[in-house]
Amino acid sequence: MGHNGGLTRRILLCGAGVGAPLGLWSWNTAVAAPTPVKRRKPAPLARQPGVKPRNIVVILTDDHRYDALGFLKPQTFLETPNLDRLAAEGVHFKNGMVTTALCSPSRASILTGLYAHQHRVVDNNHAIDPALTYFPEHLQSAGYETAFIGKWHMGPEGDDPQPGFDHWVSFKGQGTYLPSASGLNVDGRRVPQAGYITDELTDYALRWLEGRKGDKPFMLLLSHKAGHSDFIPADRHKGRYAGAPFRYPATMAPATPDQVRPRWVQDQRNSWHGVDYPYHSRIDIADYYRRYAETLLAVDEGAGRLMDLLQTRGVLDSTLILYLGDNGFAFGEHGLIDKRTAYEESIRIPMLARCPELFGDAPRVVDQVVANIDMAPTLLSAAGLVPPKGLSVRDAVPLAQGKPVPWRDALLYEYYWERNFPQTPTVHAVRGDRYKYIRYHGVWDADELYDLTVDPLEARNLIFSPGHEAVVRQLNTRLFDMLAETGGTSMPLARDAGFRGWRRRRDGPPQGVFPDMLLDPR
Repeated sequence: MGHNGGLTRRILLCGAGVGAPLGLWSWNTAVAAPTPVKRRKPAPLARQPGVKPRNIVVILTDDHRYDALGFLKPQTFLETPNLDRLAAEGVHFKNGMVTTALCSPSRASILTGLYAHQHRVVDNNHAIDPALTYFPEHLQSAGYETAFIGKWHMGPEGDDPQPGFDHWVSFKGQGTYLPSASGLNVDGRRVPQAGYITDELTDYALRWLEGRKGDKPFMLLLSHKAGHSDFIPADRHKGRYAGAPFRYPATMAPATPDQVRPRWVQDQRNSWHGVDYPYHSRIDIADYYRRYAETLLAVDEGAGRLMDLLQTRGVLDSTLILYLGDNGFAFGEHGLIDKRTAYEESIRIPMLARCPELFGDAPRVVDQVVANIDMAPTLLSAAGLVPPKGLSVRDAVPLAQGKPVPWRDALLYEYYWERNFPQTPTVHAVRGDRYKYIRYHGVWDADELYDLTVDPLEARNLIFSPGHEAVVRQLNTRLFDMLAETGGTSMPLARDAGFRGWRRRRDGPPQGVFPDMLLDPR
């Protein structure tokens, strides 16, 4: 028993052996705030015999949805030639996904290999617990030189250097595309931001790589602000796609009764995160997407500059380059913008990897669901280390090599209601290869079930459809089993903090229709 008679729970997952932690959090269930445990240096991981430690470059972007890649042609005008090159010369994880579609929780999951209910970063306003272990700490212990450059964003103000990184460049909160008063934190010193943030972060990354001495392996985590809203392209890219034809999503129109769209989704159209009042404005979704695509151009160019430098130094083909987003983004699907939901455009991300010496020369497409929580063990494996074992995470290196390995058949998704943006309820979901089951908590409404094989746009909710009752029961049981296995049956509650986007347009559309199947037929 913990203090005040409450039971103290400890998450011991994803560790160096069963029951040993990669991420570790201890909290008292009798109080809302977590009680940090003392930080300790992680135990060294065993080395894989005969495996060469790879240099690693991770490019992490913000709100980059899975299909915003030139080679996928989501819109005729979108261009990402350097990211296309990564896919053409490497591995495209076609079903890359996140376990929480929100910046801070997803980034914490990438660093720790833990779900949000385990690391407890459930919104964008609160810092990560200092007792948690990040995967770069294991790399440092194994002799790597490490650098973090870019957006940390766990807590609105913190940009101090974090454990696991020898070199540090960051900024407070979301940062700004253009120079602002707060500037950058470079190894603990305040430094003015000189120019456009995407280019500047790439410049810092290139200078660090160029200035390295010795033969230590390295890991660079370049964490971009782009493409987070409000989208501001580099001057050289502004207006590049002005007037380009835009295909609006098929599910953007108001729902018909047979679609059984939850009432909260209908109501969200007229909100901060809806197409009828986006960010409390009258912006057009087409113009917004064009600006998004223009903002991504500098990210793509930066990826090309990094590859050029690695090529010049003779290490391009031996370096693992991993590109991924922290979550997806809706541009009108289901009448929504932004992320947070369990819909495909929210949870799916671009995930590309290139390392011909490790994966082979031929391009490969991986169909299995590979998640943000898998990144820590995957990168540790590429470093020649034996990844920590856990109930949920997987090492994706064998998949990238085309090897037949056992893999998950479903992914757990979670999002916790934010007082800042009250239009989206608490969401738990199970995403399988065929069915997706979405359960809502704290709202009087319909849940959702989709057969993704025949309805990839998630346009027709089958939750009340005759013949699917057993599927709903099975997936509901599976959901709670997965939560119980990972310590997720109690919900985190964080203190109120931050901006509130909670208004509706007075002259906007009316409230949604209550689901017909929940009405008393008498």
